[in-house]
Amino acid sequence: MNQVPAIRLLSGIYLLITFSAVALAQQGVDDDLPFGAPDLLLYENGQAEPNEQIDLTSTGIPCLAEHGIVIDADVTQFYYGVASGGREQEFSYGGHGDYVFNLDMGKIADQEGLFVQVRAEHRFGNDVNSSTGALMPSSILMGLPVPDDNDLVLSEYFATQFFSENIGVFAGKTARIEGDPNRFAAGRGREQFSNLAFVANPIPLLAIPYSSLSAGAFYTTDPFFNQYLRFVILDPADKTTTTGFNDLFSEGVTLIGEGRLHTHWGGKSGHVLMGGVWSSRNFNAVGQDPRILFPPLGVPIAEKSDTWALFWNFDQFLVEDRCHPGRGWGVFGRAGISDGNPNPIEWFLSLGLGGTSPICGRENDSFGAGWYYLGLSDELGQIANVLLQPRDETGVELYYKAAVNPWFEVTADVQVTEPAIRRDATTALVAGLRANIEF
Repeated sequence: MNQVPAIRLLSGIYLLITFSAVALAQQGVDDDLPFGAPDLLLYENGQAEPNEQIDLTSTGIPCLAEHGIVIDADVTQFYYGVASGGREQEFSYGGHGDYVFNLDMGKIADQEGLFVQVRAEHRFGNDVNSSTGALMPSSILMGLPVPDDNDLVLSEYFATQFFSENIGVFAGKTARIEGDPNRFAAGRGREQFSNLAFVANPIPLLAIPYSSLSAGAFYTTDPFFNQYLRFVILDPADKTTTTGFNDLFSEGVTLIGEGRLHTHWGGKSGHVLMGGVWSSRNFNAVGQDPRILFPPLGVPIAEKSDTWALFWNFDQFLVEDRCHPGRGWGVFGRAGISDGNPNPIEWFLSLGLGGTSPICGRENDSFGAGWYYLGLSDELGQIANVLLQPRDETGVELYYKAAVNPWFEVTADVQVTEPAIRRDATTALVAGLRANIEF
């Protein structure tokens, strides 16, 4: 019996979540901006000014920064393992290199308000994401830009044009791991939490590939994008390893609308973000006819057009250092719902605590503790129920990041997950170390 069609169909539930990623950190860190906004150079008071929270001399090439060229490079290394449970107990070493080039065209070509960003990245080594049996990868950065592929990929090249301090547009190829800003639980999985469940909301990921061509417009009330409205149109097909111009929008279109509000509850800073996504692309339906397992019967894989999802997140300082913006700790949360078919995840919820360390003398350290619950669609069907034995997934993650010096950070991480794929998998205990070196 040829089971290849069924295997491809069912593995899509895992692959679409693991290999697509959409999400951010403390104010002043480049990961605290939504995709489409330039990472390091921001438009402020009618002038192209460096983000004051970033020390441009740390790039090692301050003379280039003075002329509008900023290079931000880092390498993150992981030694993670499934200590018990999961599908397989193993420890693996791997890493990820990220190289971002930001160009301020106001200084380079006298085009005021125009910024260009280019990102090249690659992974190396091995990971244990598939060893846990969970849909949520324990180290999402190790799955980017392409899982199990060590090639250097140009995942981003886009231009952003500000027409004023508040209004701008962008177009190009964008990588959407930054797209769900949150002060205590976001980033690319290199500075705060490592598990995808705390890096971004997984609900919209079916409709939003990791990297593809897109264009959008935004209105922001400040250069740090603490408060903004944004609308994006993008190609729903993943273009991570291609330019994508030859078959642009050949598989449909995805629309994203969202807004972020800067709050001051109790006199302390916070944010609330709400958004929605809709895609016209055709997807494999989650409930398939069991007869597709028998190719001689000629039963085709059922498809379903269109998908939608709504998502929400918040962060709120409980303790905030007024003398040092961005320092302190607080609570965060995410929630989302989808159509449940073709999206295999029908609803999602996460809550947690995080921020900078309250330990005297360790103010540059950070910590986090989070819990998530992922509700699977009740339309998965007989094939998934028999072969995968799925259930709702839940997990927790705790981390502590120690800043050894301004360019070297080491993070201890522990995760416990009750995996969604029960077949050959039990409750997984994941432990590991993460080291990040900035150049």
